Amino acid sequence: MKVKKAIIPAAGFGSRMLPATKAIPKEMLPIVDKPTIQYIVEEVAASGVEDILIVTSRGKGAVEDHFDRLPELEDALRKSGRDALYNELLECTRLANIVFTRQLEITGSGDAILKGRSFVGDEPFLVLYGDDVIISDIPVSKQLIDVYGEFELPCLGIQQVPLKDITKYSSMKVAPIRDNLYMVDDMVEKPAIGEHFSQYAILGRLLLTPDIFSVIENQAPGAGGEIQITDSIRTLANRNGCIGVDFVGKRYDIGNKFGYLRAQIEVGLSHPETGEELRAYLKSLEM
Repeated sequence: MKVKKAIIPAAGFGSRMLPATKAIPKEMLPIVDKPTIQYIVEEVAASGVEDILIVTSRGKGAVEDHFDRLPELEDALRKSGRDALYNELLECTRLANIVFTRQLEITGSGDAILKGRSFVGDEPFLVLYGDDVIISDIPVSKQLIDVYGEFELPCLGIQQVPLKDITKYSSMKVAPIRDNLYMVDDMVEKPAIGEHFSQYAILGRLLLTPDIFSVIENQAPGAGGEIQITDSIRTLANRNGCIGVDFVGKRYDIGNKFGYLRAQIEVGLSHPETGEELRAYLKSLEM
């Protein structure tokens, strides 16, 4: 079955980036000249998905506004002859069919995804977290879609993380299939070192099947007292297995101060307007 829909949970407080995110949604923090959420939507669109549900919460109206038209600004750009910028803003509003819903209480990633049940229906769907930007030649969402087309099992975007960091993630129990593909039949959320299965962790990208919703409904709160989606995925993995895709791409955790700084520098170095000047500046700082 073709994957046509995606859910982007974007309701969290962004507390790791306070005070910057007190009044600005973390998804609107810019990387050079585009907000984080636009990079994520562009990835989905480049993967052939046309329908996107963004799950927000109170105070996130700027996310909706970003993908809306602003005729006054558009007219001003056209009248001043800034056609390239006008076309860029217009293209942003045409990336996909984007709808929004609110998570009225911040009770975990599983609950946020459950908000998309009627949107998804009985189709497979992507999940992309609102603070994970991944830069890659082939969009990670497309990498997962291609693998799903072969196995028709839930697909998890995974990579190895440093051992010292595995306590922050979910550790996968993996068995090699071929190349960068693994069978995942168990996982543990935020394990202590020594209690982990492997250094493979889910990093920001999922392709799930609609049977996940009934699992979430009956899922007890997990880490932090919240409904964690990884707990529900573990149930599916125990039943029939999931496919772990060791994806090709560089991930930036925008909810982390250093991750955000890395994104600014590395994306800035590859940006046609800033790359040369930024490279020269960084060289001038070398001791």
